[in-house]
Amino acid sequence: MTAISSQSDRIRYTGRIDHQPDGAHFYWPGSYAAVRFTGTTLSCEITANVVWGTVCLGLIVDGRLSRVPLNKENNGKKMTFPLGEWLEPDQVHEVMLFKQMDCSNSYVLHGFTTDGAFCEPPEKEKTRLEFYGDSVTAGACVEAVDYVGRTDPSSNDSSYDNAWWAYSWQTARLLNAECHLTAQGGIAVLPHTGYFHYPAQIGMDETWDRLCYFPEAGAYTKWDFSRFIPHAVVFALGQNDHHNALTEQDDLKCEGEHKALWKSEYKKIARGVMAHYPARTPFVFITTLIRHEREWDEAITEIVAELKAEGFNAHQYLFRRNGDGTNGHPRIPEQTEMAEELAAFLKTVM
Repeated sequence: MTAISSQSDRIRYTGRIDHQPDGAHFYWPGSYAAVRFTGTTLSCEITANVVWGTVCLGLIVDGRLSRVPLNKENNGKKMTFPLGEWLEPDQVHEVMLFKQMDCSNSYVLHGFTTDGAFCEPPEKEKTRLEFYGDSVTAGACVEAVDYVGRTDPSSNDSSYDNAWWAYSWQTARLLNAECHLTAQGGIAVLPHTGYFHYPAQIGMDETWDRLCYFPEAGAYTKWDFSRFIPHAVVFALGQNDHHNALTEQDDLKCEGEHKALWKSEYKKIARGVMAHYPARTPFVFITTLIRHEREWDEAITEIVAELKAEGFNAHQYLFRRNGDGTNGHPRIPEQTEMAEELAAFLKTVM
């Protein structure tokens, strides 16, 4: 048997991953480790931290999408998980292990073992994309395909979540791009709004520059932006920002003083990200197909115009069915619709 640790150069990593002596720490959805090897079996060692819900790790073995279930009863234990068995012995196999969900879990990857030999890791794409967003960008409830155009199933316990099918990662694959998903379900721009980490909501204003970003995963840590310089950045916020954690009747309107505050903080986040990247990097601001008040899109139009006036390469894109496509989370076909539209637009600005 041949074993490699998480620090091996035979592993390709993508995403905001914290490399520590004890292993590679995973927090954000869509982040992954990929290896190529010869042999008939592959396994990995992981210490998982299941926070809530029905949780799985995403797995792709030679192009076949699968998953690895995690059990909360094993939290904190170093566990060995088989990833591939009875594989063809005389070929090079490729396996990707990815974080399928957002804050429902975190985990530490310690290493891989095969009965063959590890090869050079998969090559990285030459184009790089970065996404900041909420549950749609993270792929929440995307696999509830019987609910296309409908509200979410009442049984939703994160088991339908899969970042692989999010428009963000689909867009990247259409453009043959490597991508980072800085995305969390329920998040809004401002603290104490939206749905993330209720009843003490955490906003994107706190998480945009973090590596570990939710308290159940450990101490907050900062992301080193020099590790990933994208060719384009997509911001997808505004869907949850109406909610102030009280009741639907008390929800916030994008008007007056609150609109001014929201716009100011959104621009502050965008400028913070922009400061780390080349001056002409395109920044694209979107919302989604989920039904929402148009006032948020109109405020984003103003944000883009104001950032342009400051010299930033800012753009807004409105989907063909923007804000009018579904009452629930977009499912796989709807996410694919968004990805195809967005990929076409990104080609025009990159």
